Amino acid sequence: MPVMPEISQRAQSLGTENAFVVLAEVNALARQGKDIISFCIGQPDFPAPVHVQEAAIRAIREGKHGYTPSAGIDPLREAAARYMSGMRGGLPIRPEDVVIGAGAKPFIAYAILSTTDHGAGDEVIYPNPGFPIYESQITACGAIPVPVQLKEDRDFAFDPAELEKLITPRTRLLILNYPHNPTGGLLSRKELQAVSSILQKHPQIWVYADEIYSRLCYSGEFFSIAQLPGMYERTIISDGASKTWAMTGWRIGFASNPRLAPAFTRWITNTESCASQISQWAALEAINGPQDAAEMMKQSFLDRRNLIVKILNETPGISCRTPGGAFYAWPNVTEACRMVGAADSEEFRKRLLNEAGVAVLADIHFGARVPGEGQHLRFSYAASRQAIEQGIARMADFIRENTRKVA
Repeated sequence: MPVMPEISQRAQSLGTENAFVVLAEVNALARQGKDIISFCIGQPDFPAPVHVQEAAIRAIREGKHGYTPSAGIDPLREAAARYMSGMRGGLPIRPEDVVIGAGAKPFIAYAILSTTDHGAGDEVIYPNPGFPIYESQITACGAIPVPVQLKEDRDFAFDPAELEKLITPRTRLLILNYPHNPTGGLLSRKELQAVSSILQKHPQIWVYADEIYSRLCYSGEFFSIAQLPGMYERTIISDGASKTWAMTGWRIGFASNPRLAPAFTRWITNTESCASQISQWAALEAINGPQDAAEMMKQSFLDRRNLIVKILNETPGISCRTPGGAFYAWPNVTEACRMVGAADSEEFRKRLLNEAGVAVLADIHFGARVPGEGQHLRFSYAASRQAIEQGIARMADFIRENTRKVA
């Protein structure tokens, strides 16, 4: 074998999004003819609205195929500014404050890269459990990840007092995500006010508000930390088309901050050049056009949330809090693991997939287990009512059958 060049430590240590890893397992089993009901991927199971599809076709036929400015086409920046402002109590978001990216995900890295310096000991606080790309990108960008633990008895919010203890002179960025992936938890206005009060004492800290699920909030009107006094200028608001209009594969996100928008634009110039022009015109139609499809999807997710929480709570060994938003349930399966003799949620997940044909994600796919919080799974209920009913029934049968074996 020839001697090959080394792969960098950075590349070798780069984390991943395990939803896609488990999806590959599911697809491999499906190719073998196994019947799998999957709750593992976090995307709407609806097509993009028809008028959005038509706008994309129109853009193609009109020859809108080339590069756009790195920050995005002006009409979309204007529409996104109006949309983000209207969703957040009339914040003074200008078109020049908004940058369009190839999805919302790249802005996680751009925010970290724009607020921390590699190897300087800068710290980023992020929620745990949390979207795995937060920790992965903090590490890859050369900053220090500092998890703030989400607690089940707070409906998967964190204790602001615990956040305050984690802040040091080296803290540069706080990542907030609400509604939250993977738990569906929310941060209430009162909790956000407590966070804001803490941050007033630490003017060196930026906030990355990942609000991609802002239109999927089921308990009242969505409220952003950027709406609180003194928070708008230091908050990076991140939103996008993926979840609201079922446009995950179209790859359109938008971020807003009056000071950092030029930096984000330069990062895009250095990486993706610009988001797809075709997708940008489609997103413009998504924002400006009829919202009945988006509202229908939200109502469908709410109905499914109520169904899956009810059925999970009727399943032996499982308890599930009612999530406040997004399309995820985060049931506690500590007792179910004990009943079937599974060492932890990951062993339970693997057995559930291979023995019952039900695909879910385990808590460890979203960060280190929170001490004292037990074992959890993530279900994406962006699945049909039939799939929810059949999948949870399979899991209940799996628990009952295996409980008899170990009893």
